[in-house]
Amino acid sequence: MLELQGISKTIGRRTILEAISFSLAPGRFLAVFGPNGAGKSTLLRIISGLIPPSSGRLAYAGQPVNEAAVAYRGRIGFLSHKTFLYDNLSAYENLLFYGRMYEVPRLEERIEELLLKVGLDLFRNDPVRSFSRGMQQRLAIARALIHEPELLLLDEPYTGLDQQAAELLVDLLREFKARGVAAIIVSHDFERGLVLADEYLLLDRGRVVTHGEAAAINEAWLKERFRALGGSVR
Repeated sequence: MLELQGISKTIGRRTILEAISFSLAPGRFLAVFGPNGAGKSTLLRIISGLIPPSSGRLAYAGQPVNEAAVAYRGRIGFLSHKTFLYDNLSAYENLLFYGRMYEVPRLEERIEELLLKVGLDLFRNDPVRSFSRGMQQRLAIARALIHEPELLLLDEPYTGLDQQAAELLVDLLREFKARGVAAIIVSHDFERGLVLADEYLLLDRGRVVTHGEAAAINEAWLKERFRALGGSVR
């Protein structure tokens, strides 16, 4: 499905990512960890198509992404540090806007389903500017899922979520995984990052430190490696 070969990113003389290579099959979840400045968010932005790599090849379903960028973006759902929500629109109106952009069939039904799943059905007509950070994150998750993407890119998806909302997100991701959706999840939360992961990738200063099957490691091992790289562990 997704294939990266030698993906690098440089800005001036600074190397952000260096020769990142991996592939991700349908239904597989990859958890990406690393200290601040490791290049995790940059990696997701490249995979999302928001920024180009300096070198390397990014392909989806065997086709270079730069040759089918519009079609590719319609097949991914991206949750970044920015919510990409419109403050003056209501929760419903935000999802209506994105759903129309993606030409989602039975859109009103899809919006109702997602608002219920993320626990915002009672706030459907409230403007986003009145939402707490956690509520905005819930709606941003619904936005990323509105068009039922084949590949999810999630950058710190648990940020701002309370325990109930975090559990709702895990349930949603488990449902998508069962449908064959692939996902790349960047997280500082080792426990939640690993809960659905099939694979893990540990980055440091733009390089892959280790990459393998998530079943072969545990949270304690990951925290030890993270500390060795100078990362802060709570």
